Amino acid sequence: MLTTLVPEDYTYLDWAATAPLCEAAAQAMRPYLEPGRAHLQLGMNANSLHAPGRAAFEAMEIARHQIAADLGASRPNEIVFTSGATEADNAALAGIAQAQSAKLARGRQKDFVPRVIVSEVEHEAVLEPARRLASAGFEVVRIKPDRRGFVTPETLAAALDAQTVLVSVQMANSEVGSVQPIAALAQMAHECGALFHTDATQALGKITLDMGKLGVDAASFSAHKIGGPKGVGALYLKARTPFSAQMLGGGQEGGRRSTTQNVCGIVGFAAALHEAVANAEVESERLRELRDWLYARLTDIKRVRPTVLVDTGATDYLPNIVHVLVKGYESETLVLRLDMMGFGVSGGSACASHSLEPSHVLRSMGISADDAYGALRVSIGTMTTRDDLERFANALEEILN
Repeated sequence: MLTTLVPEDYTYLDWAATAPLCEAAAQAMRPYLEPGRAHLQLGMNANSLHAPGRAAFEAMEIARHQIAADLGASRPNEIVFTSGATEADNAALAGIAQAQSAKLARGRQKDFVPRVIVSEVEHEAVLEPARRLASAGFEVVRIKPDRRGFVTPETLAAALDAQTVLVSVQMANSEVGSVQPIAALAQMAHECGALFHTDATQALGKITLDMGKLGVDAASFSAHKIGGPKGVGALYLKARTPFSAQMLGGGQEGGRRSTTQNVCGIVGFAAALHEAVANAEVESERLRELRDWLYARLTDIKRVRPTVLVDTGATDYLPNIVHVLVKGYESETLVLRLDMMGFGVSGGSACASHSLEPSHVLRSMGISADDAYGALRVSIGTMTTRDDLERFANALEEILN
C-alpha cells in the first residue's frame, strides 16, 4: 500500500527530471494494455511470424517512420529503439568508439592510442562509459565549458588530434540549460576524421531538431522527458556509422540492439514526440516568457542570484529551465522545505539527486563548491502557469525570510 500521496494542489516544477504522461501517449498506448484476447491485436512479440506478431511489427515500424520524420533522420532504420537515453548514451560511446578505433587502427603504427573527447558538463550516462573506455586503453579527454556553460569550438579544436575517434557533447545541459553549438562542433570533429555523438535528451521537444542539418553521427533520446512513457528511448545512428553492438542476442533492431522491443512504449514515444514537435514553436515561446519572468522575480529576492545570465528571449538556453544559487542554504534543505509547501523542484539532475557532492556541472563552470551547494533548478512544462510560478516565488521568499 502506498504511504506517500501527492496532494491534489501540488505544483510540479521538475519537468527536466521527467514530464507527466501526456494524453497523446496515453491514448496511443491504451489498446496495448487491454488484457486477454484483445492483447492479441497489437501487443504481442514484434519478431514473431504469425499474425499477432506481424501486427505488432507493423505498429512498431509505423512508429519508427514517424519518429525518424520528426527527428529529421534520412532513413527510418537510423532509429534504434532502446530502454532510454542512458542505454543509448552507453551504446553510442562504447559501440562507436570501439568500431571506429578498430577501423582507424588498420594500417597504422602499433602504438596507435584512440582518443575520445567528452565535455565536463555531460550526464553521467556519458561520463561513466567514458571512464570505462579509459580503463580499456582509450585516451579520454574531458574539455571544460566556459562560465556560461558553453563548449566553444576553440576549446574543442585544442583537444582534437589525428587519433580522435569520437567526440560526445550534449545538445542542451539539464541543469543550467545551455544549448551547445552542435552543428559547428560536429563539423570540426569531422574535419579531423572523428565521429560525433550528442546526448539530445533535454533538447527534445524544446528546440527544433533536424539530424541531417546538425550533421551528427549519433544522438540519444528518452521518451519520458516529453510526456512519453518511461523505459523507452532511441539512438539515432546515421547510416554507415561504424558501430559495435553492445547488446547481443537475437539480432533485433538490425543487429544493433538485441531484445524483444517494447512496442507499447515505442508507440507512446512516437505519439508524444509528434505532439511535442507539432507544438514546439508556440509552446517554446510561452515557456520562454515564463522563464524570463521567473528569472527576474527570483533575482529580486535577497540571497538569490542567477547561475548564468540569460538574456530576455534568449534561445541559446532552453526555454524551460531556471537555475539559481541561494546563498547560505543547501539545495536539499530548500527542496524539502518547498516540497512541504507543495512545490516540487530539484537541486540539479535527478540522476544524481542522492549525492551529497556539489554538481560536477557547476564545478566545471568555475562555480565554487560553497555556491554550488545552494543550487536550485526550476523546470517547467506544458501544464505550468504564471500563477504557479508566482506562488512558488512567494513560497521561496517566505522560506528565505
